[in-house]
Amino acid sequence: MADNTNKEVAPFGIKDKLGYMFGDFGNDFTFILSSSFMLKFYTDVMGISAAVVGLLMMAARFIDAFTDVTMGQIVDRSKPTKDGKFKPWIKRMCGPVAIASFLIYQSGFANMAYGFKVFWMVITYILWGSIFYTSINIPYGSMASAVSADPKDRASLSTWRTIGATLAGLVIGVGTPMFAYEVVNGNTVLSGTRMTVIAGVFGVMAIICYLLCFNLVTERVEVPANNTKLNIGSLLKSLVTNRALLGIIAAAIALLLAMLTMQGMAGYVFPNYYKSASAQSMSSLTGTVAMLLICAPLASRLSAQFGKKELAVVSCAASAVVYLVCLIVNPKNAFVYVGFYTVAYIGLGFFNTVIWAMITDVIDDAEVKNGVREDGTIYSVYSFARKLGQALSAGLTGSLLTMIGYSNETAFDPEVTARIFKLSCIAPLIGFTLVAVFLLLIYPLNKKRVEENVAVLARKRK
Repeated sequence: MADNTNKEVAPFGIKDKLGYMFGDFGNDFTFILSSSFMLKFYTDVMGISAAVVGLLMMAARFIDAFTDVTMGQIVDRSKPTKDGKFKPWIKRMCGPVAIASFLIYQSGFANMAYGFKVFWMVITYILWGSIFYTSINIPYGSMASAVSADPKDRASLSTWRTIGATLAGLVIGVGTPMFAYEVVNGNTVLSGTRMTVIAGVFGVMAIICYLLCFNLVTERVEVPANNTKLNIGSLLKSLVTNRALLGIIAAAIALLLAMLTMQGMAGYVFPNYYKSASAQSMSSLTGTVAMLLICAPLASRLSAQFGKKELAVVSCAASAVVYLVCLIVNPKNAFVYVGFYTVAYIGLGFFNTVIWAMITDVIDDAEVKNGVREDGTIYSVYSFARKLGQALSAGLTGSLLTMIGYSNETAFDPEVTARIFKLSCIAPLIGFTLVAVFLLLIYPLNKKRVEENVAVLARKRK
C-alpha cells in the first residue's frame, strides 16, 4: 500500500472529516432506529412477542457470519476506480438500505395474521441488516485506511464518525419520541402510523447523508486488490489467533450490550415506568450534548496522552459504577434517572469515540505480524461482532421482557414496570463491567505497542 502522489488530490482536511461524519450519520438513521424502536414497534404495534423479535435479531446474526465476511472479501478483492476502492459501494447501496429499513415499519399490516407479520418482519429485517446494511457499512468502515495513512488523521476520522453517530442519535432519540408517541386513555403509547412515516423520512435523510459522504471524502492511499488465493483455513487461523482482534471483538459485543440495552430499555422505562416520553427525549438530548461537548473534544487528547485502551477501561468501569448506584438509589423522578443515564453515557462516549481508531490499530498490528494488509476482512469480522452484540442485546432484552411478563396487555402493570426499571440498570451495568474486563485481560494494544507498530509501518512505507 502506498500513498497516492497525484498532486491534484487535495490534502486531508475538513471536507474528509465532514464527509466521514455524514457516512455514519446515514448509517445510524437506520441502525439506531432499529436498535431503539424496532422491538417496541413489533411488540406494541404489531403484537409480536418480545421473545420472538429478539430471537429473530439473534438468528439473523448467523447469516451475518457469512454476509459480513463475504462482503469483506469482495471489498478486499475489488479494484480501485476513479472514485476509489471503497466509496463506490456507498453510492451503489444507499438506496436499497434505506428502502429496506422503511419496509420494516409497515403498521398497515398490524391486523394481518400473526404468521404473516412474523414472516414480514423476518424478510425485511434480514434484507436490511444482513444484506444491504452490510454491503454499505463494510466499505465505509474500511475506507478510513484509504483516506489517510497518518494515524492522527485516522483518529480524527474516528472522532468525526462518532460525532455523526451522535448527531443521528440526537435526531432519532429526541425527535422520534416527540412524534411517535400519543396518549391513549391516560397511557403513553407508540403510534404505528407515525412510526411508518418516521421510518420513511429517516430513509430519505440516510440517502442524503450517504451521498454527502461520497462527494466529500477523498481516498488518497492506494489499496490494490488482494489477488491472493483465498484459503479459508489460513484465514480462520489468522483471525482466531489475532489476540488484538479477539479482544476488541469481545469488548465491542459487551459495549453494544451496554449501549443498546440503554437505548432499547429507554423505550420501556420512560413511557411505561416513569410515564414520560419527554424524559426519554431529554435523555437522548443530554447524552448527545455530553458526547459533543465532553467526549468528542477530550477523547483524542486523553487517548494521545494515556492511550486508547487505557481511556476505554477507566471510562467504562466508571459507567458501571453509575448504574450500580442508580439501581440502589432507585430514583422515582424521571429526570433524576436521566441524570444517571447521562453520566453513564459519558463513559460510553469516550470508548465509542476512540473505538474506530482502535480498529485501525488492530489492522496495523495484523500487517506488522503477517505482512499483508486486509482492511476489509478484518473490518468485516469486527462488523459481524458488532451485529452480534446488537443481536444479543436485543435478544436478551426481548427474552427478559417476556420473562418478567411484559406484553401489550401488561405494559403498565406496576409489578411489571418495576421489573423494567431493574432491567434498565442491570443490563448496562453488566455490559460496562465486561468491556473493562475484556480490554484489560485480552486486548494487548496499549499505548506503547501502538506507537511501536506505527513506527514499523512508517519505515516499511518509505
